[in-house]
Amino acid sequence: MNLTHRVMGTVVLLDLRGPADDQLVARALEIFDDADARFSPFRADSELSRIGRGELALDEASQEMQEVLELADAFERASGGAFTVWRDGALDANGIVKGWAAQRAADALVAGGATDFCLNAGGDLITRGAPEPGRRWQAGIRHPMQGNRMLGVVVLGEGAMATSGSYERGAHIVDGRSGEASAHWSSVTVIDTDLTVADVLATTVFAMGSAGPRWAHEEFDASVVALDQLGRLAVAGHVTWARG
Repeated sequence: MNLTHRVMGTVVLLDLRGPADDQLVARALEIFDDADARFSPFRADSELSRIGRGELALDEASQEMQEVLELADAFERASGGAFTVWRDGALDANGIVKGWAAQRAADALVAGGATDFCLNAGGDLITRGAPEPGRRWQAGIRHPMQGNRMLGVVVLGEGAMATSGSYERGAHIVDGRSGEASAHWSSVTVIDTDLTVADVLATTVFAMGSAGPRWAHEEFDASVVALDQLGRLAVAGHVTWARG
């Protein structure tokens, strides 16, 4: 079963190889709809927008909002402020919400009995089980400077992978410590067991610059594949490359 769901300004793709109830799949995809309704900065009625306008106090926010803000605060402290969801006093949860929602959707699928699937949320992946007996899930990393090429293909197995880059939106990832856009990396891909962690770390490593990959591996035991603006590759942690 292959499903496409447009939400959060991106496309969610579900490649489901094993059996799963239609209602279970619908509930999992609804998690993205709920996250969009709650966290979108582009919807005037979202919880995030209401907080921004001072209509809703943080201590009165939903359990989901509190969870995301607590996670964001933990990553901000761990990164020394390189990662933050606050910009000039305004709340922007885009650096964490997509991975968080996708991880929750994947957890819901597993809890409901789904065993073999790949959930792709705008290029950030979480995989469970296998695509078929005797094979493992693989994921390509786009070359940031050559759009028609892959930087490489990773054997992901059961895991999660997220990428942050400047090749589509330019220098938009800000180092929270300086308030300046980071320009050291062209792309950063992080592999972890949890997509929330991988998504946040991809942004954080990009913001940190050259010290980021080693920090992510030492602090979180995540694996990092990063390409700088001069085309130099940096790898931290263990990465299994597919044989060509």
